[in-house]
Amino acid sequence: MGTALESPTWPAILRDEAEAVVSRFSAAGRVERLTWHSPRPFSAAALVETTGGAFLLKRHDGRVRSVAGLAQEHAFIAHLAAAGCAVPDVMRTADGASAVTEVLGTYELHRQSAGTDLYRDRPSWTPFLSHAHAHAAGVALARVHQAAQGFEAPSRSVQPLVASFTILPAEDALAAAEAYVAARPALGAFLAGKAWRGQLQSLFAAAAEGLARRLADQRAVWTHNDWHPSNLLWARDGTVETVFDFGLADRTCAVHDLATAIERTAIAWLHLGAGDVVADADAALYLLAGYATIRPLSAREIETVVRLLPLVHVEFALSEVAYFAGVLGDGSAATQAWDAYLIGHAEWFLSRPGQMFLERIRIGGRG
Repeated sequence: MGTALESPTWPAILRDEAEAVVSRFSAAGRVERLTWHSPRPFSAAALVETTGGAFLLKRHDGRVRSVAGLAQEHAFIAHLAAAGCAVPDVMRTADGASAVTEVLGTYELHRQSAGTDLYRDRPSWTPFLSHAHAHAAGVALARVHQAAQGFEAPSRSVQPLVASFTILPAEDALAAAEAYVAARPALGAFLAGKAWRGQLQSLFAAAAEGLARRLADQRAVWTHNDWHPSNLLWARDGTVETVFDFGLADRTCAVHDLATAIERTAIAWLHLGAGDVVADADAALYLLAGYATIRPLSAREIETVVRLLPLVHVEFALSEVAYFAGVLGDGSAATQAWDAYLIGHAEWFLSRPGQMFLERIRIGGRG
């Protein structure tokens, strides 16, 4: 949530640990070396070379992901793969499990995917390097939405760090937010004594009018929900070769995923509070244009994306607050997630620069 480098939250995966886990996936072969450790904050991950090839090994704290929780995510990935979408090849144990538990947590193993990780050394949620990349990402997102059709699994169970979709579609968004908090005791404990209901109600009054009725028209579909360039692997011609990291995936709708993609990539949020936020409406328009080459967007859909943008992050921001407060016991980070992320992002959209950004998308998105 800032530009300063942070120490990893979770300890790095070590050689002995990797050997113990990879041995449970017999098709992966034997570990030869670990070649890279991910700096991402919510889990520990490493690239592992084995006698069977190269793999990404990922460890989650058991309070963040269980085997059952990962199975929901992996079922979606398998559906996308069967529909021809380029996604990670999730390895399975001899008994068909796609995740396993060991002493230090819950693990998943993916065969290394095709494409170059051009954004590996850039912080998450930073902009595209070019508008051409934004256009290519829009094309790829539309293809994911096409491939997702027919996957009728219910929404994911309550767990940290999932971009669920229960508050904004509700006619009474505040009541839905209260239900969301009540289902997550650590979040409720953190918010106790704070004027959080009034803060949310103010945001909903400013930006959510009529939104539930618009969302009622949208077809429910499983979506990626964390669409930014460092979750994409790139081909030499600048197109997207592989889409990965479906950790936030859940049942939402296409316009929600589009709004999330714009929110993640067209605004330099890491500078919020440290100076002027740089917003690139053209990047958003290129992403929408790329998307429309595969799945044309109506004027009403564009308007719904615009209406969603100020609040599309709210539910995941609440999930982050719950993670920091409940899993890590880090009240300072939880406060930052609430103040700077949930409230700060929404207030920026309601500011004059934010309103100009939205109007530029509203006008330009109509072609």
